[in-house]
Amino acid sequence: MTRQDYLALVDELTEHDRRYYVEADPTISDGEYDKLNKQLLEIEKHHPDWIVEWSPTQRIGHAPVSEFAKVTRPVAMLSLDNTYNEDDLRAFYDRVVKGLDGDVPVFSVEPKIDGFGIELTYKKGQLTLGATRGDGRIGEDVTANVKSVKGVALKLREPIDLVVRGEIYMTKAEFDAINAERAKHGEELFKNPRNTAAGSIKQQDPREVAKRPMRTILYEVVDGERYASGHFASLALLKQLGIPTSAHNSRAQSWEELIAQVHSWADRRDSLPYEVDGLVVKVDDFAMRTALGTTSKFPKWAIAYKFPARQVTTILREIEINIGRTGAVTPVAILDPVDVSGTTVARASLHNWDQVARLGLRIGDRVTIQKAGEIIPEILNVTVSAEGELIVPPTVCPFCKSELEREEGRVVLLCPNRIGCPAQRLGAIEFFAGRGQMNIDGLGEKLVEQLVEAGLISDIGDLFTLTVNKLLGLDRFGKLSAENLIKAIAKAKSAATFSKLLGSLGITNVGSTLAQVIANKYRKLSTLRAAAADKSSEALIAELNDIDKVGNTIATHVDKFLRDPHVAKVLDKLAAHGLDPEEPITVVTEGPLTGKLLVVTGTLTQPRADVQKRIEAAGGKVAGSVTKKTTYLVAGADTGKTKLEAAEKNGVKVITEEELEALFQS
Repeated sequence: MTRQDYLALVDELTEHDRRYYVEADPTISDGEYDKLNKQLLEIEKHHPDWIVEWSPTQRIGHAPVSEFAKVTRPVAMLSLDNTYNEDDLRAFYDRVVKGLDGDVPVFSVEPKIDGFGIELTYKKGQLTLGATRGDGRIGEDVTANVKSVKGVALKLREPIDLVVRGEIYMTKAEFDAINAERAKHGEELFKNPRNTAAGSIKQQDPREVAKRPMRTILYEVVDGERYASGHFASLALLKQLGIPTSAHNSRAQSWEELIAQVHSWADRRDSLPYEVDGLVVKVDDFAMRTALGTTSKFPKWAIAYKFPARQVTTILREIEINIGRTGAVTPVAILDPVDVSGTTVARASLHNWDQVARLGLRIGDRVTIQKAGEIIPEILNVTVSAEGELIVPPTVCPFCKSELEREEGRVVLLCPNRIGCPAQRLGAIEFFAGRGQMNIDGLGEKLVEQLVEAGLISDIGDLFTLTVNKLLGLDRFGKLSAENLIKAIAKAKSAATFSKLLGSLGITNVGSTLAQVIANKYRKLSTLRAAAADKSSEALIAELNDIDKVGNTIATHVDKFLRDPHVAKVLDKLAAHGLDPEEPITVVTEGPLTGKLLVVTGTLTQPRADVQKRIEAAGGKVAGSVTKKTTYLVAGADTGKTKLEAAEKNGVKVITEEELEALFQS
């Protein structure tokens, strides 16, 4: 056996992987494949220096990571504008023809896979980077996880440099099989294939990612004009290189052909093995695309035609009450299970109690439901009313028996027992420990749940009573992991400032910015509590109201929080464990951001609270919403459409985290 023989075997197995996962047309049996794979493993065991990164055995060869590195791409991964009816699609067609001075282009028509966007970079034919979409400009490096996805080519058939985009997805059958297995073990079921694929590819252990049956379809070559004159020709190149593309793409050369193909998908959509939520219509010719150009958000040469939501009827059997971390009391409809767009729906959100009243719901009603955006089930109306009384909102919390409240001008019903309510406890602890709050590394949702179930903690104050010996009694908790958690708690405690602590307590509408201005006045939590003890509610609210940015509503929230007896017990625990940090005094007279008002949003490479403090230290001010007064919107990964649209509407410049860093240095 020579190294050339080894490389030939790697190429042979890679081709078999492609035939199986991409073409769905294997040329050998599973037994024969396993025999070859076993042979490859044996060779690599005896010749570890021969192993190449594109070997099929290296798909799960990476250790877990603590976090994903950020990737800034030179060509933004833009969103697609959406249309939901034929009139809007015709308007897009007419805009394209007009933009091309009357020339009618060839369009590609492609099924829009409901998956997770990904960008793959190949250097000399070898996969070197897999990045998430993020905010379009900045994504996350998930290369190790992408390599574990069967069907992703680790090495191309030619040594070419290439950047290509597409979707990672899960078939409906594989998704159902995963849920059947989870149900067998009493585990919570996944909601839909798209979210499962997205959550899987963002896991920090590639070995766990490899256990999920995910696939990929690539649909766009970045800078495709370097390789071909048009989109279809570039897709042919991808197939030639061994990259999976859709077998269901077609072309249309007129409006009549285009709309006929749209109509043909009315029944075809359910025949595909994966979820599709619409069609993507693109101009094929790259030169025409360049002539048409893009907006700040969308290419003018492409559009997504979304399929109409499927509607079915079923029976309302029960109203379940959910209480989130913020205390919002949300009604959830429990329904007779019914199939909607290929998935079984047995629950639907009712958003709030005003929606329940508007619909006039009764237990036993036959209701019409649909999936909003083909994902979220919602009740549209009552088709047949049942006898009985109308459903009315609860008056007390079913979990802690606190009297529920509704703030003036808001539709949300709230349980005010933010820290003492069992339904809010897990969320309150997780929020307190999270990134941007106290930053207790490693204390995530599952561990919080485990600590509460074991009786080791019941609120945030108990976190500081944990010891290594207490943790060693938990399942799957070794000495090293126990020591790491205790060190993380101690580190968070020593690094805490009053503003960080205050922003971590979960006071309604008090985030890092408002926590900072309140902390600047009172300096310590004990001082703020003493003010509440010495003053009436009216006096304290007036005092808080005098602080810049703190209005009457926020002042009332803070006052009510401090006077809650459940809260008092928890804050006493924090004080007893020495958690009463002082806010450092920072005086800024002039800086590079003096006179500038910034809004910070999306996922950043550092905690948002730290970024906001740096802005203020540089003389700038931070706001929570974009208005005409805003100077810059700092947009990290996963920035929502709302803030971007507000920035465009108000003429506010959108900058990246890197551009903000440059402003700090100016």
